[in-house]
Amino acid sequence: MLKTRVGNELWLISQPDHAAVSGYLAAYWGNPNSGFTPPGYFGDLAGAEAVRAEVVLAAAEHDNGWWEWEADPDLDPADGLPLHLNDLTHAGPERGFDRWRLGVPRLAEARPYAALLISFHAYWLYAFNCEDGLDPAFHHPLFKPGGGPSLEGMDLERARRFLRELHAVQADLFDRLRTEPDGPERIDPAALSPNIRLIQLFDGLSLALSFGGDKALRMPGIPRRDWNDRVDLELVPQAGRRIRIDPYPFDVDPLVVHLRARILTGPVKPRPHFHAWWHALPHADIEFTYCSAG
Repeated sequence: MLKTRVGNELWLISQPDHAAVSGYLAAYWGNPNSGFTPPGYFGDLAGAEAVRAEVVLAAAEHDNGWWEWEADPDLDPADGLPLHLNDLTHAGPERGFDRWRLGVPRLAEARPYAALLISFHAYWLYAFNCEDGLDPAFHHPLFKPGGGPSLEGMDLERARRFLRELHAVQADLFDRLRTEPDGPERIDPAALSPNIRLIQLFDGLSLALSFGGDKALRMPGIPRRDWNDRVDLELVPQAGRRIRIDPYPFDVDPLVVHLRARILTGPVKPRPHFHAWWHALPHADIEFTYCSAG
């Protein structure tokens, strides 16, 4: 659950709803006028459109390991609301690992390429806290260099063990993909690395909206024509929840984005029988618009 105070409103956005926006952005990514290649079209792939569909699916489902938790969330005793993602992971990073242990295998049988992308998203979230000498190109665009989700209070060897689990899952997925049509080309770094980076970007863009979309941001190292052509995106909020992006990467300009949320105003306090109250709350549709500098 993402909990953000925006003015006098408290926005509550589930992880799956946030991820759905990531998938939406992935589906519109690619702008020949500014040189942005659509997901899946990196490298020399005969089945590029099929790979694009896998990338969009991975973006939309990258947080599906949170389904079970969101169905019956842990509640903050102070306000009776679901815990914020940061509060939950600060209370015990292993709980965040468990979400990935559920989510990464979920698509592995039917969609191994999408599962592989999700596994790398999980890996790069934590790896910079645990290991040295890593490629900074895969640093999540919302975190400061060298940072990631808090592992405070955790023996780092436990985190490294989780990363080794992900490596084992990835090795199995690589073996499967090598036997599929176009599989070796899909996992070639020229094709795979840009798609991994884009999953990080779509996650970051969606999170920024979930946190209010009101802060200027710089998203570094975003692949444009290929992995060697990477640019920084500058995001500047405008009036009316418009956000100017330069260079502009989407194939529609402007691009309207709808974020599903529950919105509370006024004082918040614990209530008995949480689910009866929670599911009676209407969902709001928060509208943002991405636009070009022109």
